[in-house]
Amino acid sequence: MSNLSDRVSYLKGLAEGLKLDTEKNEGKLIEKILELLSDITAEMDSLREDHDDLSSYVEAIDNDLSDLEDVVLDDEEFDDEDEEFDGKDEDDNLVEYTCPHCGEEMTFEVDSFDFDEDYLCPNCHQPLFPETPEDDNKD
Repeated sequence: MSNLSDRVSYLKGLAEGLKLDTEKNEGKLIEKILELLSDITAEMDSLREDHDDLSSYVEAIDNDLSDLEDVVLDDEEFDDEDEEFDGKDEDDNLVEYTCPHCGEEMTFEVDSFDFDEDYLCPNCHQPLFPETPEDDNKD
């Protein structure tokens, strides 16, 4: 029983001890106020129980989420440290290309390659990917 319930019970006891006439307006008013206080106290107790249940549930979800974050973050850190964990090799992100002008071999990172940029050979300074005129006569 909550502290509110005890206090409302005490007030009911005081009202009974006063032997209020419930046929008169003042007695009816006090009786209805005490009934309302009892209802409010019962509702507060119910809300407190619901709140405690929800708090426990949220704490369990938080713990589960924390465990999941640990697993996911540990996997990502492991992937950063050792690419072979998920079957990828560091070389999978690299592409080798030979200059069409001088034959110089070079390596590009796939993730950072920009197709809109004009790349020049570091050896002969010619375009690595020369633009080819489109054949407009194709049918």
